[in-house]
Amino acid sequence: MSKIQDSSYLQQEQYHSADKLNARITLHRQFSTNEHGWFRWVFDHFRLHSNVKILELGCGPGDLWKENVQRIPLEWDITLSDFSRGMVVKASDNLIESNGRYSFAVIDAQEIPFTAQQFDVVIANHFLYHVPDRQKAFSEIQRVLKHGGLFFATTIGERHLEEISELLVKFDSNLEDVFKSDERPFTLENGSQQLQDWFDIEEVDRYPDSLQVTETRPLAAYLLSTVLDEQVQGKEEQMMSYLEEQMAAEGGVIQIKKVSGLITGVRR
Repeated sequence: MSKIQDSSYLQQEQYHSADKLNARITLHRQFSTNEHGWFRWVFDHFRLHSNVKILELGCGPGDLWKENVQRIPLEWDITLSDFSRGMVVKASDNLIESNGRYSFAVIDAQEIPFTAQQFDVVIANHFLYHVPDRQKAFSEIQRVLKHGGLFFATTIGERHLEEISELLVKFDSNLEDVFKSDERPFTLENGSQQLQDWFDIEEVDRYPDSLQVTETRPLAAYLLSTVLDEQVQGKEEQMMSYLEEQMAAEGGVIQIKKVSGLITGVRR
């Protein structure tokens, strides 16, 4: 099993707290070219009536709701969940001023602890590639959705941040095998096919964006927060020097493409 689907590794190393995720989010917030913002763009797709019951799986630190707080109708009934207790605690802390509006739960998407047809909307936020048995998760999501209910799945594309892997392979050729074996089990390209047995696919929408990185330290922090942390451990200073050289060679800006978006499905 790859690290990105190893629940023990993910819970203990990646998502025990929000620190590593925040390092990755920080890079995007500082250097993304799309000024509208990812979380606002995702929320734009929630064209919902007032009285809806919503379940978010993979809520992380709750940024989707924190960054759209003024746009959320009071009538929405929202449950935020994550498989990491640390993330659920962080989401609760981040939304403390409006905690009465949300319910929080630790949930494994492969075993959702709610009765059938309980929700109008389920959101899977950038995490389905972590799920070992996605067909089981899709079955569970379909089960808890009402007929005609909406399923929003955000994910990445095959070429997402590919310049970062190219940079690292130039830094250390031994990392080439890591990237060759890097699994991307649920992407914008293959996600619809996986979902079509469970949902009618309504839309696959890509978020237009890229990174223009002008500082090396946030980029290094991003790299050290990923599953590559063991491979580059002890080489932090060399990596910083290498990134500075690359940035200087590129005129002070490292250009990185982003490929991410949203798949919308309807429960049959």
